Amino acid sequence: MTRDDHRLDEAKAMPIADVVARLELSGLVRTGGELVGPCPQCGGRDRFGVNLQTGLFQCRKDCGPHAKGDQIALVQHTLGMDFRAALEWLCGPAHGLSDAERAERRRKAEANRRKQDDIARRAREKSIRAAHQIWASARPAEGTLVRDYLALRGIDPVLFRDMPDALRFEPEARYTVPVEGKANEWQTLHVGPAMVAGVLDAQGWLTAVHRTWLDLSHPKGKLVLPDPRKPGQTLPAKKVLGSKKGGAIRFLTPQGSDTMVVAEGIETTLTALIAEAMPRRCAYWCGVDLGNMTGRMRRGPGLKYAGLPDMDDSEAWLPPAWVKTLIFVQDGDSDPKLTRAKLLAGLRRAKIKRPGLRGYIVHAGDGRDLNDILMGQRDA
Repeated sequence: MTRDDHRLDEAKAMPIADVVARLELSGLVRTGGELVGPCPQCGGRDRFGVNLQTGLFQCRKDCGPHAKGDQIALVQHTLGMDFRAALEWLCGPAHGLSDAERAERRRKAEANRRKQDDIARRAREKSIRAAHQIWASARPAEGTLVRDYLALRGIDPVLFRDMPDALRFEPEARYTVPVEGKANEWQTLHVGPAMVAGVLDAQGWLTAVHRTWLDLSHPKGKLVLPDPRKPGQTLPAKKVLGSKKGGAIRFLTPQGSDTMVVAEGIETTLTALIAEAMPRRCAYWCGVDLGNMTGRMRRGPGLKYAGLPDMDDSEAWLPPAWVKTLIFVQDGDSDPKLTRAKLLAGLRRAKIKRPGLRGYIVHAGDGRDLNDILMGQRDA
């Protein structure tokens, strides 16, 4: 096999959903732009994901050398083949084609790739428009259940007097999930109050909304919604609509500040904010989730915990140029070793892109985050 093997372009241009279908992977549920479910190698419930927009898959348990990648890697991972065998399984043998046939295959592969890019672009634009509609129809958060929810989470109004513009309230937010087996069809499972946070890109444009469905009868104030597709399991109370990649929820940006504190959750970010004495001089932004906050890490044997950034991730979040000190808040309710590695990768990426930047990680302790500590203090 040579680098100009036409099958490489042909394989990479295949819609990954078609590859999933050919592999007859079962148990995957469409969630937004992903297929999520058990890994064909190591099982589990939802550790395996196929991104239909990027054409990439990943097993979050890193169960093998090909546990992440493109269409060819997916075949390798699922069927246990080497690269050559997987390529032949997808595209057939390399020999016996004329130059004209190879050129035609390349042309079709490139046309398919352009088609995929256009589909992904239109899907992104549609989701951003939907996010704008939700944001525009939501009302200011002050005096609503959002204030009550935050107080329940220990974020006392006395310490948090001014509700940020980044938060709004949606009294009848629709919680929808894809209809299994039907493309572009959704069903509504719940309608109820939600806290809405605006996600802004590097230029300050709204590109997504983060919603937390509320139910103040529960200890942490979030909706507990049974998953009709998986008896005995619940759905996440938080969802993002739009394009969050590289964006952040901007709670506070004091004029003249050169220090930024970033956490992955809204409650954790606000907990860090109210911990600073007045007047507050640091900027406090929420990274939406850990992957968005830190960007991709390099992968390979021995690299899982190395904390090395994948610098090919051109859309990863970066602090603004005015930030001289960046502080990441580490949550303790997930794998601490892997979480720290991802945070280190994010800091190292930022230092490469922002020469002279200082970076630190603060940690509340294993098994808890800053807001857990705050709630514990309130209940003591």
